Order: sequence, then structure tokens, then C-alpha cells
Amino acid sequence: MKHETIEKNLGLMIVLIIFAISGGFLTEVVPLFFLKQTNEPVEGLEPLSALELEGRDIYIREGCHVCHTQQIRPFRAETERYGHYSVAGEFVYDRPFLWGSKRTGPDLARVGQRYSDAWHRQHLFNPRSVVPESNMPAFPWLFENRVDHESIAARMKTLQTLGVPYTDEQIANAESEIKGKFEIEALVAYLQQLGTVISEKR
Repeated sequence: MKHETIEKNLGLMIVLIIFAISGGFLTEVVPLFFLKQTNEPVEGLEPLSALELEGRDIYIREGCHVCHTQQIRPFRAETERYGHYSVAGEFVYDRPFLWGSKRTGPDLARVGQRYSDAWHRQHLFNPRSVVPESNMPAFPWLFENRVDHESIAARMKTLQTLGVPYTDEQIANAESEIKGKFEIEALVAYLQQLGTVISEKR
């Protein structure tokens, strides 16, 4: 009878739904804002260099995050395959975060330094030449396009405003550091640093 009363009263149902969602938010989400381990960077974490940041933007632009997660869950099956489980402190400088939930391809959270630069270049130019069963598309234009060096300083300045500890010197030198670089160089630089802070401690 009580259920029938709630189901027939739209206003009451809306109030109860809001109450239930608010209760869950207050108990599950709000405490995370006050936990040091979710808000403080892990020891040794540095913000991405100008080239790595450009590579991250290319990674997002090309939709790599749609097929590859960057979140290793704390289960034996995952840690044995990919390495140490992901820790919140690794991602405090990420805007936006790229954890993901769908794995068409393998998780890349710990891919940094597992393969050579040459392997990554070949894999991105022709994936099946190094992984025959791969269904990943090729990205030959990355070898032809130059990075966008004109906007990098503004992006780093924005990230600095959001709390990423870039120095004014790093921002001032960013444009000259990446000018003339190819997109493939930036993307490989980004991939090669993924997960290395935690991996070095294992």
C-alpha cells in the first residue's frame, strides 16, 4: 500500500529520489574530497612536459581513450597482466582523467617504458606489423603533421590556474620546446611516461 501511494504521487516520488541520491552522494563521494590519498600526488609525480601534454591532447583527439582504459583495478587478474593497480594520486594533474571502462584494446596505465620508441612508432604506423591480431586503425598522418606549438603556453597556463604546478619558466619555454616536432613524437612521449612513477617503485 505504501508503494502504491509513492508511485501514484509524482511529487513525493521526486522528493524521495532526490533524498536517496543525496544520501548516497554524501556518504560515498563527499568523504573522498577530504582523503589525502585521493587529493595528494604520489611521491615523484611531475606534471607533463610540453611535448607530453601535446601528446595527451593528440591521444584524446584521435579517440585512443575510447578503446584503451587507463585504470588497472585491484584484482589479481589485472595486476598480473598490467602491473600495479591504479592509484588516485597518479591522476591529480589530469584534466580530464582518462580512466575509461571499455577495453577494446589493452589497458595502457602502465605501458610507459615497456616498449621502445621505435616499437610505438611502428605500431601506430601499421599496428598489424607488430601485433598481427590487432584491430586498431593505423595513424600515418601523425608522421606528417606538426604539433600545434602556438597554443601550448595558453593551455599550460590554464592548467596552472587549475592547480597543476607548472612554473612560469616552463610555460615561457613551452612553445620553443615543441616547435617543429611531429605529432608522432608527442604521442610517443606521452605513452612512454604513462604509469612510470608507480612502476619504478615496484
